Amino acid sequence: MKIVIAPDSFKGSLSAAAAAEAIAQGVRRCLPDAAVIKLPIADGGEGTIDSLLAAADGERVTISVTGPLGKPVNASYGLLGQTAIIEMAEASGLCLLTEEERNPVRTTTYGTGELIRHALERGCRRFLLTVGGSSTNDGGAGMLQALGMRLLDREGNPIPPGGGNLAEIVTIDDSLWDPRIAESSFVIATDVQNPLIGEQGASRIFSPQKGATPEMVEQLEHGMIIWADLIEAKTGVRIHERPGAGAAGGLCGAYLAFFPASMRRGIDVVLEHVRLEDHLAGTELVITGEGRIDHQTASGKAPMGVAQLAKRHGVPVIALAGSVGSGIDVLYAEGIHSVHSIVTTPMTLQDAIERASTLLELTAEQVTRTFIAGRKGN
Repeated sequence: MKIVIAPDSFKGSLSAAAAAEAIAQGVRRCLPDAAVIKLPIADGGEGTIDSLLAAADGERVTISVTGPLGKPVNASYGLLGQTAIIEMAEASGLCLLTEEERNPVRTTTYGTGELIRHALERGCRRFLLTVGGSSTNDGGAGMLQALGMRLLDREGNPIPPGGGNLAEIVTIDDSLWDPRIAESSFVIATDVQNPLIGEQGASRIFSPQKGATPEMVEQLEHGMIIWADLIEAKTGVRIHERPGAGAAGGLCGAYLAFFPASMRRGIDVVLEHVRLEDHLAGTELVITGEGRIDHQTASGKAPMGVAQLAKRHGVPVIALAGSVGSGIDVLYAEGIHSVHSIVTTPMTLQDAIERASTLLELTAEQVTRTFIAGRKGN
């Protein structure tokens, strides 16, 4: 029997690779001779580099870049041949800040631009850009500055970093813009459909999660409108209401305006790179999972992407989760046959986190035994 195991990470407890190994151990408890294919995945957010490098035996490159508040941080990007995987959270992510440090008026995407520049210098001309976990709301201004764009105030001086300074820009000078960008192709992996500005835009929807007060939200929105107007005047590209432009604090808007870039659903990009469809040939069961499964899983998260692809090939999918929320009925029509929580007895959250590997292994064993019994019954 061939079984494909394709989980996302169980955030706070297990990486995607560790989750795949725990599930595999559970499967082998009852099917020691099964052909088990482990494909740890991600949905285009944090952890995407790890998943793709594990699947394709790529290279990780680590350099020192400018962190979200201007201090140096070590950040990595992935290399798959001449394709660079840039995970913006590595350089500009919320995970790099304490809760007290969160401030989207000040945070910058400059370090993300430094990662792109370094990959260009390595000869990369194909890029996969993942944008989850942003700490920023600077409309990608810092990233552009790192690649040669001069954003100048009324006195002709470069604006300081941070979304709070977008309103000071009066000139976009691209005379020093890196020419290698025009020679390259960029795929943005994101599921976010929010526009750049407005009630559903980057500032109003996402900046409060990054530390913005109501007063900061208004300041950021004002600056973002000015920024969007300047971009349209400079490039002819209108990103104000464009779906997805608001992802990562408007970073995606900058990509769409200044780069030869296209957007794709994150999970689809990952599944293509790990070649899940190829592995489905001859597969009798797929086991996927992530930390929490609920109605939001249907919005393009990893288990949903796995299930949709498996459904096209007639392969049943079982999903495992640390916790199961409401609204999972919508998942069944998409290819997930059943959803199971790995927490089978009362315990604290800390206990569940510490025991996640064991709990996942035991649950994987039980769902596999049930699957085998169902096949025999038929």
